[in-house]
Amino acid sequence: MGARCSKFTLCWWPTHLKSAALEPSDLENGGKDDKEALPGFAEYSFEQLRAVTSGFASENIVSEHGEKAPNVVYRGVLEDDRKIAVKRFNRVAWPDSRQFLEEARMVGQLRNERLANLIGCCCEGDERLLVAEFMPNETLAKHLFHWETQPMKWAMRLRVALYLAQALDYCGSKGRALYHDLNAYRVLFDQDGNPRLSCFGLMKNSRDGKSYSTNLAFTPPEYLRTGRVTPESVVYSFGTLLLDLLSGKHIPPSHALDLIRGKNFLMLMDSCLEGHFSNDDGTELVRLASRCLQYEPRERPNAKSLLTVLTSLQKEIEVPSYILMGIPHGTAPSMQQLSLTPLGEACSRMDLTAIHEILDKVGYKDDEGVANELSFQMWTNQMQETLNSKKHGDAAFRAKDFGTAIDCYTQFIDGETMVSPTVFARRCLSYLMNDMPQEALGDAMQAQVVSPDWPTAFYLQAAALFSLGMDDDARETLKDGTSLEAKKNSRN
Repeated sequence: MGARCSKFTLCWWPTHLKSAALEPSDLENGGKDDKEALPGFAEYSFEQLRAVTSGFASENIVSEHGEKAPNVVYRGVLEDDRKIAVKRFNRVAWPDSRQFLEEARMVGQLRNERLANLIGCCCEGDERLLVAEFMPNETLAKHLFHWETQPMKWAMRLRVALYLAQALDYCGSKGRALYHDLNAYRVLFDQDGNPRLSCFGLMKNSRDGKSYSTNLAFTPPEYLRTGRVTPESVVYSFGTLLLDLLSGKHIPPSHALDLIRGKNFLMLMDSCLEGHFSNDDGTELVRLASRCLQYEPRERPNAKSLLTVLTSLQKEIEVPSYILMGIPHGTAPSMQQLSLTPLGEACSRMDLTAIHEILDKVGYKDDEGVANELSFQMWTNQMQETLNSKKHGDAAFRAKDFGTAIDCYTQFIDGETMVSPTVFARRCLSYLMNDMPQEALGDAMQAQVVSPDWPTAFYLQAAALFSLGMDDDARETLKDGTSLEAKKNSRN
């Protein structure tokens, strides 16, 4: 057909991806300590922190660090362009300045990739401030309870649980086993989409409030009796986080335990996860949560036991977190210079919902001019069945039933009576919706073979490449699609 070949081959991507993959050892040991990447703990003046937060401007208040009034967290930028989070306490929170400085210095000695590390503090007059690494991708609560584009994937939920267990194990090994009010707001996501535990919860309790939230349903029972936080209390709170990850909502432990005793495991599971996890894995995580939530502290597992179970459950360990999370990653100057069409823009952001809306709206108008020469015999014997497959596939695609769409479009393609680049494009997106990026890339390439100058084929290749972690190749493909779009528009 005179079609030019794509520069990508389906057998090439796994070795390319492996070079940037997370090694299993990283999952097991919590990653290397971050001492070289971060500066040592420093004491800042109040005026320094006032300057880097633009005078504690209201527009610099960030909710993603999970703190509530009267303690406020501000975004700031140091002179070396390092982004920071500055927590400013209520004036009466730490009346003893020596206690505050001692606590801050001890927590500031910790350095680990699983923590949003404390890098400084300020103690002047009545002012008490903590300075930590800034985490740009919000909280676990946001991604679990208030997601906008996609629910958190099962593999990512398992990774969050493991990374948090690693963080707690690391802190315990450094003599900081007590963590105050562990909850989904204390779990933050860094620029790579990796979950990190906020260092603020490692500071010993002060007068600014109790160690646990006022919601008694989520408070360890022994804390209600004694008012003291113990390592076992932290494990109980970890169990409530496991419930959050399983259910996608903040479910009271008493209700969850009733369901578990009645063996109604599936009632606990987030409906968005249906079909995306094995019953064995789900049961194992439910069992672990149940052990963490035992009434008697001595019956709960320790951090090492948590690590053993969670390490064995990990899925897709070679896929970077930002891909599992569906969040942008890194900088792309060449992308900023491109004038992308709505479809190109949606593919660059991996906004699958927007891609679906555009493809559904455009329909089959780009199939015009594709040769489909059929004999009368083929028309009478096969065409009706082929068209029915396409019709059913289109209905499923429109209804967002992407599994059925894949099956119907596959019947249409395998019939070999007609060639449609749009069908390949639609099956490509359906594959992406079902977490099958390699198959999606193959379909986008087939669409290009059928229609060599069709920008949509290039845009969808870019989306598939982004899903595979091949960002540089994806950006180059976006450029190709944009160039073809410009040529097409100039002819019109």
